[in-house]
Amino acid sequence: MSEDTSPLLEADHDTIRKILPHRYPFLMIDKVRDIVPGQSAVGIKNVTVNEPHFQGHFPGHPVMPGVLMIEAMAQTGAVLIGASRGIETELMIYFTTVDKAKFRRPVVPGDVLELHVTVKRAGSRIGKFEGRAMVNGEVAAEAEFSAMVQLPKEPQAEG
Repeated sequence: MSEDTSPLLEADHDTIRKILPHRYPFLMIDKVRDIVPGQSAVGIKNVTVNEPHFQGHFPGHPVMPGVLMIEAMAQTGAVLIGASRGIETELMIYFTTVDKAKFRRPVVPGDVLELHVTVKRAGSRIGKFEGRAMVNGEVAAEAEFSAMVQLPKEPQAEG
């Protein structure tokens, strides 16, 4: 029997947690689907009223902060990098730049964000991405961003 070497096409919550070091309340995506390694992916974020930012961001009229939508796009890009390089490889993926950010409509509890991320340029350590956060086919936010890949540092020997 041959071993399955097909690329990862979807990442559930457990797989995302293997790729990203983020945990609640900083893990912004629930799953990633339609992964085309080295090219594109679609992240999913179910927006719920329980999220801590809604307590203080427009109380009485909860609106998801735009910067968190961009963070969710960046996390989708990081999962795309992890899926492209193999989830067994320990990587640290750092968000490095944001350009051309635009916010088109408010995102509120009950919305499902689809985070469409495309690789614009991929180097061995730095990648540039284009992202769109969509709700019901309508653009809520868009941005270009970059990320840097770094292997974790080896523990230093004492003495």
